[in-house]
Amino acid sequence: MTGHEPSAEIDTSKPHPARMYDWFLGGKDNYPVDEQMARQLLAVDARGRDMARVNRAFMHRATRWLAENGIRQFLDIGAGIPTEPNLHQVAQRTAPDARIVYCDNDPIVLAHAAALLRSTPEGATEYIQADARRPEVILEAAGKVLDFDRPIALSLLALLHFLDDEDGAAELVDRLVDQLAPGSYLVLSQTTGDFDPEGAAQAAAMYRARGMTLRPRSRAELTAFFGGLELVDPGVSLSADWHPELGEVVDVLGDEPIPGYAGVARKV
Repeated sequence: MTGHEPSAEIDTSKPHPARMYDWFLGGKDNYPVDEQMARQLLAVDARGRDMARVNRAFMHRATRWLAENGIRQFLDIGAGIPTEPNLHQVAQRTAPDARIVYCDNDPIVLAHAAALLRSTPEGATEYIQADARRPEVILEAAGKVLDFDRPIALSLLALLHFLDDEDGAAELVDRLVDQLAPGSYLVLSQTTGDFDPEGAAQAAAMYRARGMTLRPRSRAELTAFFGGLELVDPGVSLSADWHPELGEVVDVLGDEPIPGYAGVARKV
């Protein structure tokens, strides 16, 4: 296990996205401050749990598709608190020799890293505690497990909406993709305000009041992150609509779209 910034001390005085996501998924690795804000977000959109579940299901399908299409290395930044099955389990069911590196900045994820490191004998898993805004730290540590001369699937799932444009979100993606070999893939998912701009603005204000960022993006804005890459069909779509035949169907409240986009693209 490789430890990097930030500190390993868990801050329970303010909510953290990884722990809120865990609460939405029905996990126990969160604190009252996380539940409080999560419930406030549910008052804005009652489908918060559905959003988390739909995003998780997209991760399963995208990982399965990548493994079935020959990818044997995965770098998952913003991994979150592990839930079953996690990315390495999905990948190694198809490809037992797959190598996976997880990265997150919440020390509570570090506390569960043992679950992330249960690799098949043929493969490998590793965990890095680092901030996504420190790509040089992540790349250096990941390079001890992954071969950057061979294709890697880079996953930034439900991460970019916590980085504003002014914080260098596009530059971060470009910096990471630049280090990937041809044949690598970029996997993104992102919340959107396209279907409820007022609700998205309310949620963003709630995050801002707590010193955090929530930056919903349109389909066109998420597509821009894939510039220069070859999008896999169906391109950038609603998360639930990306190859639903590859995984479980998530039952959600109502008939309105779950407000999140996702896409997978290949570096040529």
